[in-house]
Amino acid sequence: MLGEYPIKGRGAAEISASVERAVATGELEPGQLLPPMRELAERLGVNPNTVAAAYRVLRDRGVIETHGRRGSRVRSRPATSGRESIRVEVPEGVRDVAGGNPDLALLPPLAPAFAEAAAQGDRQPVLYGDEEVEPELARLAREDLAADGVPKGPLAVTNGSLDAIERVLAAHLKPGDTVAVEDPGWGSVLDLVPALGLRVQPVGVDDDGPLPDEVRAALEAGARALIVTCRAQNPTGAAVGATRARALRAVLRAHPDTVLIEDDHGHRIVDLPLHPLAGTTRHWAVVRSVAKAYGPDLRLAVLTGDEVTLDRVRGRQRLGPGWVSRVTQRAVVRLWSDGAVDPRAVAAAYGRRRDALIGALAERGTTGRGRSGMNVWIPVPDETGAVARLLHAGWAVAPGARFRLKSPPGVRVTVSTLTEADIGPLADAIASAVGPVPGRRGV
Repeated sequence: MLGEYPIKGRGAAEISASVERAVATGELEPGQLLPPMRELAERLGVNPNTVAAAYRVLRDRGVIETHGRRGSRVRSRPATSGRESIRVEVPEGVRDVAGGNPDLALLPPLAPAFAEAAAQGDRQPVLYGDEEVEPELARLAREDLAADGVPKGPLAVTNGSLDAIERVLAAHLKPGDTVAVEDPGWGSVLDLVPALGLRVQPVGVDDDGPLPDEVRAALEAGARALIVTCRAQNPTGAAVGATRARALRAVLRAHPDTVLIEDDHGHRIVDLPLHPLAGTTRHWAVVRSVAKAYGPDLRLAVLTGDEVTLDRVRGRQRLGPGWVSRVTQRAVVRLWSDGAVDPRAVAAAYGRRRDALIGALAERGTTGRGRSGMNVWIPVPDETGAVARLLHAGWAVAPGARFRLKSPPGVRVTVSTLTEADIGPLADAIASAVGPVPGRRGV
């Protein structure tokens, strides 16, 4: 059952560490069945309750999953081996269109904003016990949220979108609960959910976002939370439109206890309007990061939501990091106030590149998806072969396995660095690598 790897330990912590170490090194493989608790307890000479506690820790950490009488297995994608490891090494001379990074030319300079924020910090030092959120940042963020129809709620600042999503999930859910997630979807979320000991329920996505019937089925099956990307969905570029938003609100109204999380990471890089679902359920949250528009290293996101959710998030935050640096918050205020980024110009730049690639692919009989943001999703019949052939042709694309659970194979192309001269050669290479692929529902 376990090959040559012996699980060791006398206490629950030692046993769980032994298993986790083996998963991290590959000695225990995804999907591998672990011994029944009583059998392992007898082998180790410990009480079965000790093994049960170890397995519970492993489940809560997202390393294994338990299925009652069918036993416990290493997760197909354990938390110890994140999806970021599913990447292509880019040899010298190969163009990297896999990274998911913004165009550096569209990012503003940070030095002036941080210099002014630091000078303000010298004049008005932030001390223990001061407000966690910069007042001017809160004011500007609330104005933006209100303009987009997001219900009024308390505000918090987190270290990026993923930090906010993790805190909201932890505020409401317990290990073993199920979270409905987009499929294909953001690989980091697909890793985070099981790492918190939560179960994943995939929901199909088309150009307008999550499919209402699949969301309904997930919630009726017991999913306690739903994570939706409002715009610039990664990897498909989907954006929730007005009609889809109405359909999703109708589904959510029938399940008012659902914890709804909306990730609007595309704020300030897209020109499509926001159609928020927030307020449809008792507990909701909307998160907006500055990474795509102002630079990934800023690590700052604004989070709003209902009173209970934000109270729990802020309370737990105070016991951990305390707050996100007010120097960073003040720098973001300066970037916002100075108009350092023109959202329409940024959206137009990404839109031109995205539309040009999708159009060129269509001319060659190949399907590409990308309604918003900086990525194009291309369905393929053979993901591994397509990635390899494109690499041989001089293009490194992101394997779809980083973003998929049950949805069909595909590859993701980040268009942010593409020039007009790149479009034809890249489209030729993709068409040659994947061949004509008809559009598919849910991708």
